[in-house]
Amino acid sequence: MYKILLRIAAVIMLLHNVGHTIGATGWKKETAEVNRRAIDAMIANEFEFMGQTTTYARFYEGYGYAGIISLLVFTVVLWILSGNPSVLAKQIGMVMAIALLLWGIMELMYFFPFAASFSFVAAILTFWGVIKMKPVA
Repeated sequence: MYKILLRIAAVIMLLHNVGHTIGATGWKKETAEVNRRAIDAMIANEFEFMGQTTTYARFYEGYGYAGIISLLVFTVVLWILSGNPSVLAKQIGMVMAIALLLWGIMELMYFFPFAASFSFVAAILTFWGVIKMKPVA
């Protein structure tokens, strides 16, 4: 049972990553005027940060790519844990469940409920899967 729960959580995070990737790589194509003005300002206004000239657009884009990598790591680790019923897998699974819960809270606070729902469901499934896991030596 734990295997199915963790694999469903992994697939949910993969789907979350697909949606995030579409959003993170297409944000500059926004056509709504108010959004366009904000994007243009993010791109046009350069400033010095830690010895480098940059823009908020670069930061935003970088955070987007960091999110893509992080969501992919969640996906892969959950899938790997689903095939390894060990004490270490149970411990890592609990850390993953807590991280997914925190990720969902962050998404709810700074982004939107739809994104957060993926992380919350994956967190619940991961907690449940870890509880159901019977470690073998």
